[in-house]
Formats: sequence, C-alpha cells, structure tokens
Amino acid sequence: MRRLTLTRPDDWHIHLRDGDYLSQTVKDAAARFGRAIVMPNLSPPVVNVQDAERYRTEILQHVPRSFAFEPLMTLYLTPQTVAADIVAAGQSPFIAGCKLYPAGATTNSEAGVSAITQLYPIFEAMQTANLPLLIHGEVTTHSVDIFDREARFIDESLAPLIQQFPELKVVFEHITTQEAAQFVADQGPEVAATITVHHLLYNRTDMLGSGMKPLLFCLPILKRDQHRQALLAAATSGNPAFFLGTDSAPHPRSSKENACGCAAGCYTAHAGIELYAEVFDAAGKLDRLEAFASHFGPDFYGLPRNPDKIVLEEIPWTAPKTLPFGNELLMPLRGGETIAWRLASQSMSSS
Repeated sequence: MRRLTLTRPDDWHIHLRDGDYLSQTVKDAAARFGRAIVMPNLSPPVVNVQDAERYRTEILQHVPRSFAFEPLMTLYLTPQTVAADIVAAGQSPFIAGCKLYPAGATTNSEAGVSAITQLYPIFEAMQTANLPLLIHGEVTTHSVDIFDREARFIDESLAPLIQQFPELKVVFEHITTQEAAQFVADQGPEVAATITVHHLLYNRTDMLGSGMKPLLFCLPILKRDQHRQALLAAATSGNPAFFLGTDSAPHPRSSKENACGCAAGCYTAHAGIELYAEVFDAAGKLDRLEAFASHFGPDFYGLPRNPDKIVLEEIPWTAPKTLPFGNELLMPLRGGETIAWRLASQSMSSS
C-alpha cells in the first residue's frame, strides 16, 4: 500500500450554496481543504462586504469542530458595482477577490455583465487595491457554439483586459480548452488558472457518447479529449500558473435528473483531493500533486501555505451514490463507483 503525505491543500474555486445545503458541502470541503474560495452566485448574489460577512458567518456555523477551515469570500461583480465596494473589499481580511460572470454563463449568472468593458473602471480600482479578478471565461452570444465560447472569450475579452490592466491579478477559472491552457502559460506572473478534476477525468464523449449523463453536465462544458489532455499536461507541468479549483457545484437530484433542463455542475467535494490523486497517479506525476494542490494557489494569492498535513492511502473505496442535501438528495460524481485513493488522515502536525 502506498501512502502520500501532502501539505493540506486548498480549493481555490468552490460552490457551497447556502441555507440547509451547507451542512453537507461545508463538511466535505473542510475534511480535505484548509481554505476555499467561495463563489458568490447565490440568489440574491453576494455583492458587497456586508453580504460576504453574513454568508461567511453562515458557512462557519457548519464547520465541524475538528477542522480549521477558512472560507475566503468573493464579491459578485454586477453593472451596479461601484468603486467604493472595491475599496471596502480590498480592506477586508476575508475577501479574496471579485468574480466576473458574463450574464447567462452559468447557474445564477443573471446578474452578471453583458459587456465586460463597462466594468473597466472597476478593474482599475481592483488593480489599485491589489484585489484579484476571478473570471468565468465564456462569451454567451447565442450564435457562438457552446464548445467554442471559451476560446472566443480569450480573443474578444480576456486578452484586451490583460493588456489594459497589466498589474491586475487575474484567475481564469476552471479552464477547459487547449487554447486557455496555452494562453495562461504565455502570460506573466499576474495571470493564473484553476483546473477542475472533472475536466481532467472526462471529455464530451464521456458525457454524450452513450446517452446523456447528467452528472457530467457542467459549464463550461466538457470538451474534446485533446483539450482534456492539454489540461492534464498543464496541471502536471509544475507551472505555478495552474492550481487546484474543484468548481464543485452541488444541485439536488431533482435538478440534475430533470428532463426539462439539467442543472449545470459536478459535485466533487466529497472526494476532491482523492480524485486529483487518481488523475496525477495515472499520469505518472504523483510527485507533482502537492505543488499543484497545496503550494501554487497560496503563493499566487500571497497567503501562507497551510502548516498541517493530510495523508492519502492507495486503498480503493466506493463513493456513496447519494448524499443528504437539505430535504433532498445530492448525487456526487463517481457515486457508487470505486475511487483509487482514500483520505486516511485529515489532520496532522507539520512536524
């Protein structure tokens, strides 16, 4: 049996939802990660420091006593965001960045922006405040094919934005294409990207090849295998511009298995680091997992690396088919299937 000791990792992109849903999502995240950047696309969205503080307090009420889990909060950028919101966020000890959603790009993105240039004054304030911009990078024009939306976003919005604000720290969230991986690799130290485990595990044929598999439907959508391979190469490259962000996004079973419209999102928080270990091991790059999962993220955000460790064991286990989710059920990714690595120790001293 192989054992792998890692500096406790962090999740730099996660959806926890709110209310009764937090009991499960916070428990799963806190068991594996020391910190997590929490997405603000609630309904209504988290748009200012007061909203973020209320949401953070709600999250902390669900952290098990045995875990020291820190939620890092974000603000949802809308056309109504003003510079004063950014100044306050930059002064807050628990705000890690601001999230940009193109309107209509994903779950609860209706309050997002239709023209990114309208937020240029806000980006100027963020650059001054040294507050990172976290971007869901897709165009949402109906005429653009869903599989091409990320690549088009790079050319039409992201490249001009970075040129206009060269000192703004930008995270290209949950990248899904060869073009995105190459773009980030070509940038300087102010630009980084998160990579999800489901985009490392699956391609669009897995989702559509033998009937639609709703548990694999996410946005940005899974792409061709050449793109999955490019993401795998980036994640295992040792390039500090790429780090872990699960984009774990829970929905009740009734929303995922819905003939009238499947909710977008894959829930992976129940086995987040275990699945990444499986991916890195299969690629022969298990020795590079710690840097990707535990080092590069805090380094980019200017935070200390976690002082404690976790231990993974190569012992197969079967993920539960369903999990409690408020008054409903949640279907996790790989539910009922075997996962090769198991979380053996959830906390140990750095000595």
